[in-house]
Amino acid sequence: MRTHARRTIAGATIVAFALIAAACGSGDDGGAKEGPTITIGSAGFSEAALVGEIYAQALEADGYQVERKLNTGTREIYAPALESGELDLIPEYTGSALTFLGGTPTPDSDETYAALQVAWEPMGIEVLDYAPAQDKNGFVVTQATADELGLEKVSDLAAYNGTLILGGPPECPEREFCLKGLESVYGLDFAEFRPLDAGGPITVAALQGDEIQVGTMFTSSASIYANGFVLLEDDKGLQPAENLVPAVRSEIIEAYGDDFKGVLNTVSAKLTTAELTSLNKFVEVDGEDPEAVAAEWLKAIGVTE
Repeated sequence: MRTHARRTIAGATIVAFALIAAACGSGDDGGAKEGPTITIGSAGFSEAALVGEIYAQALEADGYQVERKLNTGTREIYAPALESGELDLIPEYTGSALTFLGGTPTPDSDETYAALQVAWEPMGIEVLDYAPAQDKNGFVVTQATADELGLEKVSDLAAYNGTLILGGPPECPEREFCLKGLESVYGLDFAEFRPLDAGGPITVAALQGDEIQVGTMFTSSASIYANGFVLLEDDKGLQPAENLVPAVRSEIIEAYGDDFKGVLNTVSAKLTTAELTSLNKFVEVDGEDPEAVAAEWLKAIGVTE
């Protein structure tokens, strides 16, 4: 149960979220925009749905008519729906989207983004500015382990080859972006690999109990924020870029123009991995309503009043 009366998001102190939610704009000040209703979907997990809700509220505050179809399902479901016009806008991840479309992402955000633009353009899909926020494979340690061993980057682990236990999903030893990559790119040698879950409660408990010293987690996992874990910097670029980006049907952009793009680009510019992790924590750990969390954050960054 949350006992504090206020908290900080995006550097601004947020109070009494009932007041903030009420202040979330509905587009009345600028008047309703003339044009098609924008149907927003998302992948079927909480982070994607939360970002979709952020997009929806930001657009509504500027007068756009929005319909929500969040938690649409997997990429195999929502990507064709976007291309067919059943959906108009989705939050996407650059590297995964590019892979789905047959491309090869790299650790370079600009390069991966540019390739995604080219890959989706023939289907009538445009990707707007990408956010600094990324949700990709990461490797974490406890704060105590980081302090004791002086760990900040993944490459720092090499000084302790043969002494540390890595925990992660069972398929990790066969994946290029997991144990195989740690060995080939970083030259790491672990004392043991322990099969656990995909960055979930089993991994959290193993880290807290020092049963493992290094765990695999997604970089925006709420568990990192909630448990004070240290996300090690991927300083040799093992992981491909996975920046969050709005993917939009070209017809919507043609109907509304630069003002529409500007609303979403403003949101993306403010969404960092640290912000995303914090927002995920409020929803997934604290059990807060995603609509209220989205409203608070948009207020904090000055998108709504």
